Amino acid sequence: MPEKFTAFEGQRRLASGTPADIALAVKGAEQRTAGPIVVFSDVTGRPVDFDLRGSPDGGPARLAEASTNPAPHAIPPAEPRGRGRPKLGVVAREVTLLPRHWEWLNAQPGGASVALRKLVEHARRSNGEAERQRAARDAAYHFMSAMAGDLPHFEEAARALFAEDRRAFVGLVAAWPADIRDHVVKLAYAERGP
Repeated sequence: MPEKFTAFEGQRRLASGTPADIALAVKGAEQRTAGPIVVFSDVTGRPVDFDLRGSPDGGPARLAEASTNPAPHAIPPAEPRGRGRPKLGVVAREVTLLPRHWEWLNAQPGGASVALRKLVEHARRSNGEAERQRAARDAAYHFMSAMAGDLPHFEEAARALFAEDRRAFVGLVAAWPADIRDHVVKLAYAERGP
């Protein structure tokens, strides 16, 4: 599923959706406003730069290909080093461990690579929900820092967000402009439910 973005024109939400959706909305808005337009990643809550050169006549497919710079959280692809199983998506990278860790890993059935993959998968399953909550909280904080840092109760709302006090957080942001309030609550709690 492609990453989603949300564009704001001042304090008003302009559009949400795919890079192509956002690029078209921003191009249209630029023609009628001189105000700032900021695009945010819904995954990280951070502002992103969109390449909007050219005209929208090329259609959404062209805009989707060249609309965003690489996400700041993306890991650069590793250079193929001749090891691993690239056709399966297995890529060799360097890992630095203490000698006792290597000894333990090498003693495991299947060797170090198999043991590391099992450990990573186990950690992902065990900590999946906690990681999703942390990522949602961080995205909400990054967005609110950029868009609501000057609004009333910002610091108290940030403390409530990190304390996982949803009721206090929602109450503190209630007086914020509707689009900012709704988006920060969506980022913080959309996947967690009530």
